[in-house]
Amino acid sequence: MIYLDNGATSFPKPDVVADAVYDYIKNVGTNINRGGYQQAYSAAEVVLETRQLIDKMMNGYGARNAIFTPGNTYSLNFLIKGLARKGDRFLTSSMEHNAVYRPLTQLVDQGIATVDYMPCNRDGELELDKALEMITPDLRAVIMVHASNVSGTLLPIREIGQKCREEGVIFIVDAAQTAGNTPIDMQECCISGLSVPAHKSMLGPQGLGVMLIDPAIAGEITPLVAGGTGSHSDMAEMPEELPDRFESGTLNLPGIFGLHASAAWVMEHFDEIQEKERALTIRLMNGLSDISNVRVTGPEDPDRRVSVVSIDFLEGDNGINAFRLTQEFDISTRVGLHCAPLAHKSLGTFPEGTVRFSIGPFNTEDDIDAAIAAVHSLAADDHESL
Repeated sequence: MIYLDNGATSFPKPDVVADAVYDYIKNVGTNINRGGYQQAYSAAEVVLETRQLIDKMMNGYGARNAIFTPGNTYSLNFLIKGLARKGDRFLTSSMEHNAVYRPLTQLVDQGIATVDYMPCNRDGELELDKALEMITPDLRAVIMVHASNVSGTLLPIREIGQKCREEGVIFIVDAAQTAGNTPIDMQECCISGLSVPAHKSMLGPQGLGVMLIDPAIAGEITPLVAGGTGSHSDMAEMPEELPDRFESGTLNLPGIFGLHASAAWVMEHFDEIQEKERALTIRLMNGLSDISNVRVTGPEDPDRRVSVVSIDFLEGDNGINAFRLTQEFDISTRVGLHCAPLAHKSLGTFPEGTVRFSIGPFNTEDDIDAAIAAVHSLAADDHESL
């Protein structure tokens, strides 16, 4: 199998990830913040080190402000809904995943908040001048994806973040497609809240996310989940200190052990990952560029995108061709709307969607060449069938 669906979840993982998960389950097995014995203390050290690793990668605001969640969607919901107050106004882009679009829509439907959308062009690029004009002091927050999960288009988080800082507006970034393959600097980009999934380019297990926040907004976020933290057990209210305020219940410790291993691996190989994925993305785009009846979405400039390439078979059915890719060529992709209808409307590929190829650090030039040859063959069949 040629796996080109790393935008959904990365595969394979480095061997150290499975080893770390196994080690926890086989040899550790304890909870943290609940037991006064050595194994619990040792597990807590790994959890702390994982916070420190992620915080360092993202130039965050300290390990205490790196909060574990059940996943990227949960992190975004905790941030969006936790910040929302009656009468608030939010601003987002027209390239968002449903992990942002649906929570905001819920707030609108419930009469809690209003939402405006910053426009993007047909390549998924933010119309920056118009967007900057829309950032005004009366906003509660701006929420924006760092890179599209459909077209791979990078959005200008530094410029938007700086404008938010000038206007006193909270800035939330969804790093689902960039954490682990693209440099992110929370402080330089004035990011108040950053959402990071463990299982994509961070190469960790599923079912785990990290929500990194500026401590300046911690008191403004209402914890959406309340319960035991192992601290201040005498109190009826959630503790104020971080990370306890947002980490009720038992953490996904097998996942955190896996993320501990994968984050260290990614940090060690970061430049190599970035260079390899960029080269493979260029190779794929160049190989698809001369097919007249296939449209490649997103910008041509590789510096303005990540390793996600979506195509639209203009003379054929995307669903049928994606099925043929897996059945006839053993190539795994993802077809459809990718939980991002706003993005497809901006790109002009709604409602049919696209076939998405998303590259990871373990893909090879042979994988890319096989994908190019397969698309050429399918496009030729589409043309002949007309």
